[in-house]
Amino acid sequence: MNKDVIRTSLAAIAATALVAAWGAAPANAFSACQVTDTGGVDDKGFNETAWKGVKDAEGMLGIEGKLLESKQETDYEPNINSFLSQDCDLIITVGFLLGDATKKAAEANPDTKFSIVDFAYDPVVPNILGQVYATDEAAFLAGYLAAGMSKTGVVGTFGGINIPPVTIFMDGFYRGVKYYNGKKDTEVMVLGWDPASGEGLFTNNFESLDDGRAFAKNLNDEGADVVMPVAGPVGLGSAALADELGTDNLMIIGVDADQYLTDPEKKHVYLTSVLKRMDSTVVQAIKMAQDGSFEGGVIVGTLANGGVGLAPYHDFDSKVPDALKKEIDEIAAGIEAGDISVKD
Repeated sequence: MNKDVIRTSLAAIAATALVAAWGAAPANAFSACQVTDTGGVDDKGFNETAWKGVKDAEGMLGIEGKLLESKQETDYEPNINSFLSQDCDLIITVGFLLGDATKKAAEANPDTKFSIVDFAYDPVVPNILGQVYATDEAAFLAGYLAAGMSKTGVVGTFGGINIPPVTIFMDGFYRGVKYYNGKKDTEVMVLGWDPASGEGLFTNNFESLDDGRAFAKNLNDEGADVVMPVAGPVGLGSAALADELGTDNLMIIGVDADQYLTDPEKKHVYLTSVLKRMDSTVVQAIKMAQDGSFEGGVIVGTLANGGVGLAPYHDFDSKVPDALKKEIDEIAAGIEAGDISVKD
């Protein structure tokens, strides 16, 4: 498999083709209105990547993007209602925690189209399109990489809140390490999460950099020299600690966006990032709402369709052995082909 398929932004690949195939709508003819989760639009990850999708659609499709940031969970419903009063053509809510508020608004306003990032409804709500991601596929690769790069034989992870869009990263990471152990007859240990019990380390927020530092330090004190925080901006605190300790002692794996690019001051601490390409699925949802093909259901981002992936190794490229790179590419191909399961 060509590793660039994994590492190149689907949105970047699609941009030229989308413009050519779809053309651009008249300016401001269609409004896509996005409500963020509490991390804010400049969270260097989740919300920011989803908002990039709206901005990309402005250029590709000629739509108007609008944004409301949620500072706390009590902002969800008022923000959605504000956009309802503005007659938005599509209301996009970002995050699992907006699931209830989005469903309530959609059921009360059946003629309004909604799309929610990181949530899918069962049964389907006819006017909500869910955007979900098989991030355990990409995180599996990150776990294998972490195990192969660890000098201590101990790696770790922690989450923001114990919810499925967070723990799916941790599941994949854990199982990628275990897959490495099975292939190499090693015993690399994973701290911070156990898929079998559902127990692990959680900061219970997506905002505190101090928590990110403290949780990474605790894991590092227990021997972990590679840590994957799954907690939005909280992870920036972990990166700051790695910067102080040096990457011989602690390397960080980012999530959602390529954190080498979004955290430039600490870019050298990121071994890689597990990419969730919300920008791509947001563009797809907007186009569907704009061209009349929108319906309730779900879009799933996978390794195979480029909706998730592993970022380049950047400053670590010369330090990751060629043999390990090749193994990761082969594993990715096996996952895409269905020959390797990330669920076991």
